[in-house]
Amino acid sequence: MGAAVFFGCTFVAFGPALSLFILTIARDPLRVIILVAGSFFWLVSVLLSSLIWFISVQVSNKNDSSLQYGLLIFGAAISVLLQEVFRYAYYRLLKLPTPVPSLKQNISTDNNGTFLFSPTVSGFSFGIISGVFSVINILADAVGPGIVGVHGDSQYYFLTSAFLTMAIVFPAHLLGHHILCRL
Repeated sequence: MGAAVFFGCTFVAFGPALSLFILTIARDPLRVIILVAGSFFWLVSVLLSSLIWFISVQVSNKNDSSLQYGLLIFGAAISVLLQEVFRYAYYRLLKLPTPVPSLKQNISTDNNGTFLFSPTVSGFSFGIISGVFSVINILADAVGPGIVGVHGDSQYYFLTSAFLTMAIVFPAHLLGHHILCRL
């Protein structure tokens, strides 16, 4: 039963993203490179925010619970801020002039000033990697051992988490990156 829950929730969480990847991104090697590079930028932003939070916790008083709670909120705010800063930095990196014509076509704008597919691909990369990080521990628990719902907990925990991850991966980061690119 654990494997069925694991694969079912994985395909619920990443099924639409996988189909979008196969149908639109996987056909062009430059889009795959943009996808991987965008994921790397997200990982660096999370690493930097975790370093800031870790250092702030280490230099503070660990016995003061209200201070630790404030540092947790500070860490979450810094993480969101750094992710958006890195998203914008990656967008600006993609907008740099390039001498390679095929790369320029995939990254820049067309004659009407509308963006081509690369902003969507880079936003999609941020969505995929953040979705993987948000659901990987839940999916690891789905494999077992143990049963959810024994002590009155919801038996739909894994399925709800999968749908929430799908909501994070698919529309939120795609729309967020398009809004950012219009700035």
